[in-house]
This record gives sequence, structure tokens and C-alpha cells, in this order.
Amino acid sequence: MSRWKRRFLILGLSIVVLAVFLLIAGFEGIPFLVDLWWFSAQDYGFYFWQRALYQLVVFIQVSIVFFLIFFVNFWVASHYLGSERPADIPPGAPRKKFKNLFFRFQTGSLWIYTPLSLVLSIIIAWPLFQQWESFLLYLVAPDMGIQDPAYGKNISYYLFSFPIYVLILQRLLISFLLLLASLTLFYWIENRLLSQHGKRLPTGAKWHLSILVLMVFFIEIWDFFLQRNGLVYSEAHQPLFSGPGFVEMRVILPFIWLSMFFLLGIAFFLLLFIHKRKGLKTLAVFSLLFILSLGARHFHFLHWATQEYIVKPNELSIQKPFIENSIKATLDAYKLSNVEVRKFERKKALKNIFNAKVQDLLHNVPVWDKELVGQVYRQLQQLRTYYGFPAENVDRYMINGKKQQVFLGARELNYDKLPSGAQKWVNEHLLYTHGYGLAMSSAGQGQGEASMDWFIRGIPPESDEGFNIKQPGIYYGRGSYRYAIAPNENREFDYPKGNANVMTDYQGKGGVSLSSLFEKYIFSVYFQDKDIFFTTQTYDKSKILFRRNIIERIETLTPYLLLDAAPYLVATTEGLYWIQDAYTASTWYPNADVLGLMRFEFPIPPKGSEKINYIRNSVKIVVDAYHGTVNYYIFDSSDPIIQAYSRIYPGLFKPKEQMPEDIRAHIRYPKDLFEIQMGIYAKYHQTDLEIFYQQEDMWTFAQKYNRESETRLRPYYLTLDLIEENRLDFLLFLPMIVKGQDNMRAMLVAGSDDPYYGKLIAYSFPKGELVFGPAQINAVINEDPKVSAQFTLWNQDDSKVVLGDMIIMPVDQVILYIQPVFLTIKDDVRIPKLERIIISDGRSVVMEPTLMEAYAKLKERIETEGAEGESH
Repeated sequence: MSRWKRRFLILGLSIVVLAVFLLIAGFEGIPFLVDLWWFSAQDYGFYFWQRALYQLVVFIQVSIVFFLIFFVNFWVASHYLGSERPADIPPGAPRKKFKNLFFRFQTGSLWIYTPLSLVLSIIIAWPLFQQWESFLLYLVAPDMGIQDPAYGKNISYYLFSFPIYVLILQRLLISFLLLLASLTLFYWIENRLLSQHGKRLPTGAKWHLSILVLMVFFIEIWDFFLQRNGLVYSEAHQPLFSGPGFVEMRVILPFIWLSMFFLLGIAFFLLLFIHKRKGLKTLAVFSLLFILSLGARHFHFLHWATQEYIVKPNELSIQKPFIENSIKATLDAYKLSNVEVRKFERKKALKNIFNAKVQDLLHNVPVWDKELVGQVYRQLQQLRTYYGFPAENVDRYMINGKKQQVFLGARELNYDKLPSGAQKWVNEHLLYTHGYGLAMSSAGQGQGEASMDWFIRGIPPESDEGFNIKQPGIYYGRGSYRYAIAPNENREFDYPKGNANVMTDYQGKGGVSLSSLFEKYIFSVYFQDKDIFFTTQTYDKSKILFRRNIIERIETLTPYLLLDAAPYLVATTEGLYWIQDAYTASTWYPNADVLGLMRFEFPIPPKGSEKINYIRNSVKIVVDAYHGTVNYYIFDSSDPIIQAYSRIYPGLFKPKEQMPEDIRAHIRYPKDLFEIQMGIYAKYHQTDLEIFYQQEDMWTFAQKYNRESETRLRPYYLTLDLIEENRLDFLLFLPMIVKGQDNMRAMLVAGSDDPYYGKLIAYSFPKGELVFGPAQINAVINEDPKVSAQFTLWNQDDSKVVLGDMIIMPVDQVILYIQPVFLTIKDDVRIPKLERIIISDGRSVVMEPTLMEAYAKLKERIETEGAEGESH
């Protein structure tokens, strides 16, 4: 080849290599750089490098281990392959290509088995690398101080070690089987070549294969040992209980031990036969026994016969210890071991509930249905088409010296609602950058427009109750936010004022610098938007704000946390904040019942699974709606998973005491967690074994009847004195009914205020006492002639009766049922009207325009009828 052709070839190859490098840099380098800038802008730059370094270290270490496994074995093999080369085969003799490659391996060429070992190690280790965070958790796992009853192992072993052991075992088994198969083939080829010249394979080669065989057997024995430990996850006895039972511990477990023993015997006598040509019969006997023990373990008829003829006739007595283990483990796994059970003794003299204390409680009853509240907020407080209320949440604030239950919603930017002609790049990214303010109203029935009392309203926010928010701008929220460039030369729209617009310049901490051409180039490539690079509206203080949806923001920072579906807004004098509940969850808690999450609205399901059997609300996350800062606070320090993450990332998670007091006053027990817990508690509150076995006191979620449909009643927040007498607490409340029936069996409560945050109480009714559930009260209401006639009248023409969520409210040892009645116009989006309130004590039904009028009417009716005695 001529010199110029060689140079041309080198130049061409260089261009190709450079192009490939730039392509890789474009796909990987730019996102990496953007992430680095973004994390650093949150003051999480060190955390970003921690995660990157951890991944690299785990990748290198795991790769090195598997590289050494392959490299050492190939290196050893290369010393035996070709070591007995016959003299009449000269090293330089011509060979076919595949024989030449084999020859190079025989001669111990590092150029062959070094890259081969590297490639194989990466391929085999890749699933382990993907679980790099699980490796770190395994290394720093704390001691839970609780042992499983089956084997006496610490629960931390199952949460952290067992899953990693299973994964390591799989990769080791694949590695050694691959080595054994490939080297057996190499040695077989070498042996055939040598045998043609009267030579034999070196003894060292036999020992090499023997060691590989022994390693495969040891890995299989370890596999059996892990299978033994894995019996704690048995679901064979569902729906009665989880975990192992008599069949697993008395039939399957012994056969696992026998299989391990026989497999060890096979390994010993196989090596003896290979090297000494002895023990073949014993090897055959051990092999037969191993097959029999393995078959017996998986022989369904044996399990069925044991269950049918030994367990079933004596099931309660035989399965008793296993059922006890399952109940205890399940209650521990879902943090239900400390549920306080209280008897709810109802008053017989109903006229005693008519007093000032009950009247005060009724003022806080959330008669407004959350979905209908959203319609009212959008109609009355949205004010401009480009604003929206993605969601409203329930909270409590001190108003006029009293704890007042309220609804509030953030007025967020909804760019899609701008007229199509106004949806330009400048408007989208420079002008309309944020939402503004909030609306807050009483959860109870009010006197104002739409029967609501507005505590905060309008733009800019106005309040007659003393609310003053210094920074009401919302740059980060629940909506779908595009990237924004702020501040900019164009200035930003802040809020409308009369016929003019008030403009502003972003002064917050959020965003990444966009002041240089290099930064503009990087972000234009990242967002695939050339206008970022070519705009002249930026200057030295300009920043680009992105990942502004708070769930996306948190998930980018801490993808290992499971996030609640409903972050909620908190208003303080300084500004607006979002609180996001976060969970740690696992599928590896031994003996605990498994719960599917498909019916719960988690935006981020547990990695690799749609089920859990352990969950904790370990962390509450606060996101500043203006600055975008994210802070993590531990609210369950007993959780071993969050303890482990705290060790991996020191300083990331702060103690709850460091949460600002004005924000901490608004934490609440999360609905999603409470619903999960109560779904489990509905069965596992039956701690008496006989009752549990018979499932005679199973509970389930009550049904609600509204909007012409029947759906499950979800937990709701009330402000009552159910935890401590004469102390009002903001609490989560859920009535439960008897499974298969409609009558109410219990009322479940979770505290949200200090010092009772997280306190769970189950108020149960005596078994023989009939307490109406929502379905039965709904029937009582429909049977009332006056109510039925009024509904018929309203449903004529264009109007339509809509029933809000029924509120079951225990007050002063009496159960009151409160049913809001709304009137809407069919096929119309106008404001729903709270037309009437129905109140019932379970027997009498009254309907009046206001709750207090209905309460007074109920008093009048009870007194007229002389209603004393047991209510229904």
C-alpha cells in the first residue's frame, strides 16, 4: 500500500473515531453535564458525584471479580493447553483460521483471553451493576433487632442480604457453567489431538476441571440453602396466611436438607471417580437418592396428601404457630403492631348531643366534596384562562384563634389554555413562566358565594383573616411545566391587574445559569430547541428552570423513594411550599402478607415489582414553590431502609426536628399509606387465632353512593377530639364495615398533629350491636318520603341532584351521618350549588339548607318524638 493511501486511510479512520466520540458525547456527555449543573444548582453537587462514584465503584469491583474468575481460569487453562505438544507438529505449521485462534489460546496469549474475560465479565455482571444501590444497602444494612421465627435470622438479612445473594448466585452459576462447558470443550479437543500421538492430557487439566465441577456443586448447594430461607415467602396458604406452614417446614424443608447432603456426596464421589476410578456405585446411589429427594420435594401429590390427610383434619392446631408468625410479621411489616383498640360505647340518650361543643365541631365538617370544590375553584378563582387548579387539598390553619379545617389550591400556570395564536416560543418560555397565589376556603359550609367562606382569594391574594404571603409566585408545582428562562430581557408576566399586567424578574435560587454561549449550546442540544441558542433575550443573570413538576424533580434526585400520589400545598408568611410524602417499601419481609399496589394511585411503583409486603412513610419532602429547593426530613427513624440510605448519603436526610415549625404544623398522615394499612388491618386485626382461622370478623371498605355510582369510600380528614378528650386534632378517618354485610364494624383513626402524629386507633363496636353503614343510611334517606319527593322534583327539567361524599362523624359518643346534596345543571359547567344538608342519627332523617339548621331540626324531631334509647 502506497504512503498516501496509508495516510488517507489513517485520516479516514480518525474521522470515524472522532464522529463516534462526538456521537457518544452527544448522547451521554450532554445529559451528564446537564444533570451535573442541575444537581449543583440544588446544592446537591456532592450528592451527584457520590451517586456517580458509587455506580463506578460497584461497576469496577463487580467487573473485576468476574474478570478474575474468567481470566484466572483461562490463564490456568492456557498453561495446560499445548503444554504436551508433539515434536512433529512444528509451531509455525500452517493451520486453518479457527485452529490458529485455538493455537494462540493454547500458547497463553494475553491478547485473546484478556479481552474475552473483560467482555464476559461485563455481560455477566451487568444485572448486578443495575442493582448497584442494593449492593450499597447490603454493605451498610443496620440491625433491626428482630428475628424471623423460622430460622432466627435478623430481618435485615431478608430485606438487604437475601435479594443480593439470590442475584449473585445466579450470575456465579452462569459464569462457572460457561467456564466448565467451554474449557471442557477445549480440553476435549486438546485430548483428541494428543491421543493421536500417544500423549495424554496433563493431570493439572483434570484438577482444573474438577475444581470447576466442585464450584458448580457448591453454588448449587448454596442455591438449596437460599431456597430453604426463601420458604418464608411462601404464598401456598393464601388467603388464610402468608409464609411457611406445616408442609413447608415438615415436608419440603427436610427434603431440601437431604438434597444438599446428597449433592455434596455426589460432588465428593464424582471427584473420587475422576481421579481414582473408584466409588462409581456409591456415586450412582447418591445420584439416585438426590433425584428421589428432589422429586419428592416437588411431588405435588405428597404435598396434597400431607395437607389433606394430616393438616386439614387438624388445621388450627397444626398451623397455629405458623399463623401466629404470619399475623405478627404482617402487623410489624405494615407498622400495625401498636394500633390502639378502643371500644366505642354509644350514648342511649341522643338529646345529650345537642350542646355547644358539638356545634363547634360541626362548623369544621368538610361538607364540600373534593371534586366539586375543584369545579368551584376553577369557576370563581381561576380568573384567567392560562391559570388552573390541578388539585385541591385539605389542611388546617389557625383562624381567629381556632383550628379551622380548610380547602386550598395553588393557582398554577396552564400554558395550554392560552389562545392558540398566543402560544409562541417567547410566551411559552420567557413571558408566562409561573403561576401566582392560591385560594383557600372553609371546608365547612359557608355564607359566601357558592356557600363558601373564602379565607384567601383573588389576584394578588387578598385575605380578611390576616394571611400575608411575601412571595406567592409558583415556579414549581403539580402541573406540567415547560422549561422557563428567567430572568430575561423580555421580563416575565407576574399577574394581571385591571387592564394592565404586572411584570417581574425572577430572583429565586432555582435554575441553571444560561449566560454563556456554551451553556446555551448545551441546553439547545439537550432540549432539541435551537431558539435557546439564538435568543438574544438572555443576560448574565439569566437561568433556565426545568424539571419543575415536583414529582419529576424529586424522582430525579431520589429515584429510590416511592412517592405518594398527592403532594399538598402549605402557605406560610414567607411563601408557598409543597409537602411530598415518600415511602420506603420492600417485597422481602419474611412471613408478611403481600399487598398489590395496582389499586393504589402511586405514581412510581416499587422497582421490579407491583407488590409490597413492607412499607414505611419514612420521609417527608419539602419543595419551595418559588426557589425549587428540595429538603428531605426523616419522620420514621426506626425504618432500617432509610437508616441505610442515610449511611450511604450522609447529610441528605435531616431529622424531622429541623423542619421549619410553620411547615411542620401542616404535616398530615398520608391517605395512601393509611388505606394500605387498613386494607391489611381489615383482616389482621383478628389476633385471636380461632377468630382469625374462621375469618368471622373480617372487615372491608365501606361503599359510597354518589354521582349515580357506587365506589369505595376513601379515608377523609376530620377535626375531632377522638384521640384525646376535649383536644381537637386533625385526623384521618375511615369507617369499616363487616365483610359481606353493610353494617359498620369499626372506625379507624390516624393522628396528624403532634404529639399524636402517626398514632393509630381502632374504635370498634360490640359484635352484637347494629350500627348502620353508609349503604344502609343511603337506603334510609331514599325511603324518606319528603327527601324522595324533593329529589324527584329537582331532577326534572335541566337540573340534577348530586350527592357528595357522606361524612360519618362520631361526636360525643353518638354517630351522626351527614350527606351533602348538590344541585347542578345537566351538561353545564356552571358552579355546583350546595342546596341542602341531610343529617341523620341512624333513624331520623332531616334535610335543611344548612348544616346548623339540619342539626337544630334533628334536635327538634328527637325531642318531639321523645327519642331516648338505643339508636340503630
